Amino acid sequence: MHIHVLQLIVGDKLISDSYNSLGLHLLSSGTVLDAGDIHMLNRHNVEYVDILPRNTIGAELEPSEVPVRKANALQLSSFSNSITAIKDIFTTVGEGGLIDNDVVESAFNPLIDSFQEEKDVVSLLLSLTSQDDYTYQHSVQVGMLSYYIAKWMNKSEKDALYIGKAGYLHDIGKSRIHPDILNKPAKLTNDEYNEIQKHTIYGYEIIKSSMKDNTLALVALQHHERMDGSGYPMRKKSTEIHSHSLIISVADVYSAMICNRVYQEKRDLLIVLKELHRMSFGQLDPKITQVFIRNMIPNFIGKKVSLSDGRVGRIVMTNPSDFFRPLININNEFLDLSQLQDVEITQIAIE
Repeated sequence: MHIHVLQLIVGDKLISDSYNSLGLHLLSSGTVLDAGDIHMLNRHNVEYVDILPRNTIGAELEPSEVPVRKANALQLSSFSNSITAIKDIFTTVGEGGLIDNDVVESAFNPLIDSFQEEKDVVSLLLSLTSQDDYTYQHSVQVGMLSYYIAKWMNKSEKDALYIGKAGYLHDIGKSRIHPDILNKPAKLTNDEYNEIQKHTIYGYEIIKSSMKDNTLALVALQHHERMDGSGYPMRKKSTEIHSHSLIISVADVYSAMICNRVYQEKRDLLIVLKELHRMSFGQLDPKITQVFIRNMIPNFIGKKVSLSDGRVGRIVMTNPSDFFRPLININNEFLDLSQLQDVEITQIAIE
């Protein structure tokens, strides 16, 4: 059975060896695939593999066969420590102090180390929540997502850590914005919105004076710039924007949409990916966005979902022609959302 990688499900069995485009051997014939194997095939841009024919369409998945990964104690501790650290950094800068690079790396690098082998980013994001201010949790999430995107783009570990650090510090300029504006639940006035936009300039100034690192400073300055010139503060376009800033922009938009904020309820992870896909036609870098979506989608296999018609099921297969309309198992019956345009996934659940 010759099948597209995005149609693989946990439990499929390879009947031939799998190699990437460079001829590197990835998986042997006879391998029974788990979520990590499917993720690896996607990461190496493998498109098709040969598997043993399934006994039934979609190969029924019982909940016990598709455990949802939750963050372990070490990961939760590292996440909490990183939030505490970025909060302290914001406080220090807000009082006129400078960023200490050693403090940044002693908080961010152990966070990445604790998630080094994590493959299911969806479960990770579902399970990591904090009661802290949105700005701090968002900073940690953007750092983590930026690191993942860099790795998925085959960046070296050193470069990925650096890009992750840039994501971790991208909003540091908000330390100079008055909390009443940052946390205002009502619509901002024009003057307040203009002040919010200045956090990019403030961030650039803070990082330049603290760390003497032009690239980290540029990321803080440019992470709201858009490919079509519709962003701020400089209305930069396309190649005028630093490549690291383009990565952090994707992570920033995704994290902002999945988090609760005083003026916005969080949106579901899959729905937000669909919005990112729309934004890749003009605003976000299309190649980076595609890498992000391609690596996130396989992690939804096995997740419990709620549908717009009230039914609850589990994703058993992705659709390579429409990532956002997968095959759903509902009480051992299969629902192909690509054939039901009036039914949508409204929520991905954590169990």
